[in-house]
Amino acid sequence: MSRIEEALEKANKLRESEDPKKSKPFKASTAGLPASVKIDDSCIMTLSQPESPIAEEYRKLKSIVIRATKADFLNTIMITSAIDSEGKSLTAINLAASLAQEIDHSILLIDADLRRPLIHDYFGLKPELGLSDYLTGNADLSDLLIKTGIGNLTILPAGRNPKNPVELLSSARMKTLVNEVKHRYADRYVIIDTPPVLPFAEAMAIGSFVDGVIFVVKEGYAQRKTIREAVNLIKDLNIIGVVFNAVSMENLDGYYHRYYYNYYGRKEK
Repeated sequence: MSRIEEALEKANKLRESEDPKKSKPFKASTAGLPASVKIDDSCIMTLSQPESPIAEEYRKLKSIVIRATKADFLNTIMITSAIDSEGKSLTAINLAASLAQEIDHSILLIDADLRRPLIHDYFGLKPELGLSDYLTGNADLSDLLIKTGIGNLTILPAGRNPKNPVELLSSARMKTLVNEVKHRYADRYVIIDTPPVLPFAEAMAIGSFVDGVIFVVKEGYAQRKTIREAVNLIKDLNIIGVVFNAVSMENLDGYYHRYYYNYYGRKEK
């Protein structure tokens, strides 16, 4: 909780910054990507632009996660946020892709946001079936897993939009699935993208099945009281840490601001 408080305090200070400027976006490149996956979104920086500073930040996140989980191998990790559009799905994707490039780990990325699934779109995939179909007993798990060709990264897409997502994701079948994929491979990390905490109950249900939670906070987006309310709801879960997302370069300290500036200078000359 102290780490969350520190992150919230930093978020509050940054939001009070005067005259914020928009950071300059990176240009995406898909050169060298495996043919099995079509990456057409510049936000997946660990794949489309692995040498960028943002990709480096995701690699730092990967290292922190491995360090925080390796002792007892807490390998099932849920990614969530207070409200929608804070970047939880992209955080899950970039973390999973970064982990998948480690030779020591295989990664299963599960899209458990059955209301607004996005992961398949970012990878340019159009699966007909997925997690919801497995949970309703209409498909076998082995028929739903998609190998991306990116390291040892496998995706379980969300599947068809169900009428009862809460009941499916809080079911005994979902709990059994999480337990099964946790123990199937000794080196596997399971990254689960879930709906945000406040609008829906699914995150609370899934949180009780997993080893840890990463909470995403987008700069200048959700109000401080909203973030506190969401954190209070999941305080009994094992919160590994907070990802402070979409921070503009103008709000970084001097060292990182110079680093980003020099990076752009080299690339644009």
